[in-house]
Amino acid sequence: MTDAKTPNKDAYEMILEAIDTGTYKPGSRLVESELADRFGVSRTPIREALQRLETQSLLTRDGRSLIVASLDHSQLSELYVVRGALEGLAARLAARHSTPEELAVLRDMLESDRKLIDDPDAMSRANRRFHKQIHLASHNRFLVQQLDLVHRSMALLASTSIAVAGRPTDTLEEHERIVKAIEAGDGDAADKALRDHISQAFIIRLRLDAEAVEAGR
Repeated sequence: MTDAKTPNKDAYEMILEAIDTGTYKPGSRLVESELADRFGVSRTPIREALQRLETQSLLTRDGRSLIVASLDHSQLSELYVVRGALEGLAARLAARHSTPEELAVLRDMLESDRKLIDDPDAMSRANRRFHKQIHLASHNRFLVQQLDLVHRSMALLASTSIAVAGRPTDTLEEHERIVKAIEAGDGDAADKALRDHISQAFIIRLRLDAEAVEAGR
């Protein structure tokens, strides 16, 4: 199967997107020749992209092969601590710096996402877009760069917490509280609402991991 090369997307971005969307999951083996065929590019940019992803710890070695990395319990906890702090800061800054147009986009996202409540995959993608919009509304390029790195690591999670029964509804309610705080220009409330949102996702993530371990016994 060959995925048409999207203009302005290089091999690194295409592989990263494939990991992010779950085409390649943690543990998936990435073969240089197969990737070149899939994305319609030569093996040289694929090789360079794989080296870059390995350097960023998104890929790891399994013998001579490269596989998509996975996160252990300690790494997961560290990731969510950093994510909560940075996301909270983004919401705080968004409450201070967001434009009326950016607020309108967030509000429109909320309304559109209500239609996705029965589609966890679509809801998960919408959730990523919602968070990205808050990052951009912070108007801090360095914070946005750091959050991009964090969200790349989020791609190493094998499943989404939004797939849990009842979580889409809770997610929308939490998003509503975040947006209301940003609209009110209340940085403290926006920070807390987003940190609480991340904390709930982390609790569910731990439960999913515990269930996966139990099922594997």
